[in-house]
Amino acid sequence: MSDRAKVWGLHLLVLAGLFAAQFLLPSYHVTNLARIMVLAVFAMGYNIAFGYTGLLSLGHALFFAAGMYGMGLPVWHLGWLSLPALIAGLLAGGAVAGVVGLLALRTAGVSFMIVTLMFAQAGYLTLLYLNSWTGGDEGFVVARTGRVLLGFDLATDTPRFVAAFALFAAGLLLCLWLVRSPFGRVMVAMRENEERSRMLGYDPFRVKLVALILSGLYAGAAGAAYGMLFGYVGATFATIQYSILPMLYVLLGGAGTVLGPFLGALLMFYLIDITSGYTDAYLFVVGAALVGLVLFAPKGILGTLRERALRWLP
Repeated sequence: MSDRAKVWGLHLLVLAGLFAAQFLLPSYHVTNLARIMVLAVFAMGYNIAFGYTGLLSLGHALFFAAGMYGMGLPVWHLGWLSLPALIAGLLAGGAVAGVVGLLALRTAGVSFMIVTLMFAQAGYLTLLYLNSWTGGDEGFVVARTGRVLLGFDLATDTPRFVAAFALFAAGLLLCLWLVRSPFGRVMVAMRENEERSRMLGYDPFRVKLVALILSGLYAGAAGAAYGMLFGYVGATFATIQYSILPMLYVLLGGAGTVLGPFLGALLMFYLIDITSGYTDAYLFVVGAALVGLVLFAPKGILGTLRERALRWLP
């Protein structure tokens, strides 16, 4: 079997397994899996910027929140329907990422990380300051009428899962196509050796800006979907925690691997869910797991597996 067939077969098998899970798992885990798939799309966007292009950002919470508020505010204030609201959230994430990129990409390395963190913090404080319009720290509940998509009520279990699965499947297959495309190879070249890429005629600023906008579109789509599927929009999602989470998902699953963000989100979610049932110090367990990862699998689970056995894994 060719490597191409193995790659597509593996990813389609994962999607088939996830779709079947809704019929096999209890409703609690089905709801959890819907949440994980949306967060995995967020992490996929982070992976495009960090894992494939080498842009270490601490500002992705801003893009996630932009998508969430880009969806939620028109529903709350203008009575928009779900489909145009979701599109608005998607575009909001990409637009904010583009604006941030135009300024932040004038820096590099640690400076880029700090600048993106500053933008994210400014966005969070803006949401708090405009509390009469955004709901401030309390946020707001998305109206039930704004959570009906193509006749399906996303507040109920099955439509919510199917919508989350559709978003995840589209994000996964698009990411797989992207990273195996010529532009995806250029992103990796920027990550590995920016100066050599420049010598070959590629513009690092433009490539990184496009990668960051694509990353923002993923984050915006995830934020819009999260707010609509779970019915709440709040400034909490713009805090630094939601910039660190996708980074942890990517590092755990494997930076620069297509399935790494999903695997990382799945393991991290259930690690917290299970350990928090036994101890209040569940973050200590999470920290210990991450330390073990850094020591024994510094490239993440799938990154290490690719290095040692599955060379064809994208």
